Amino acid sequence: MSPEELKYRRFEDEFIFSASRSSGPGGQNVNKVNTKVELRFSVISTLILTDKEKELILQKLKKKINKEGELILVSQEGRTQTENKLLVSEKFYDLIAKALTIPVKRIPTKPSFTSRLKRLDEKKNRSNVKRLRRAGNESFES
Repeated sequence: MSPEELKYRRFEDEFIFSASRSSGPGGQNVNKVNTKVELRFSVISTLILTDKEKELILQKLKKKINKEGELILVSQEGRTQTENKLLVSEKFYDLIAKALTIPVKRIPTKPSFTSRLKRLDEKKNRSNVKRLRRAGNESFES
């Protein structure tokens, strides 16, 4: 599932934003303006996600979810509150999309006949090189 597909579900209605002083860029404004933005999204009480999706998110993002079931994300890279709000929203969609994608199960395969022959040929060549080195060194030392 891509972040673009998730945007059609309108998660923004359930976002709770709060702002505080940032330690990031801002020049002289850094000590006066609240530019750091924190996004809170209640995974447990949302009606947008199915129960299976909620379960997946709670399992995969458990380190970012508090005891009340809120997903908490912070952004303070930008210089303005608006910029950080956009950044944290993008971060949210990327995280949710990544959590909801189920990895494709790898099907184990066997090496082909030619690849096995090639490997054995390389082993024989390497063995010959080492054998010739050994034979060459003995003649010099004697």
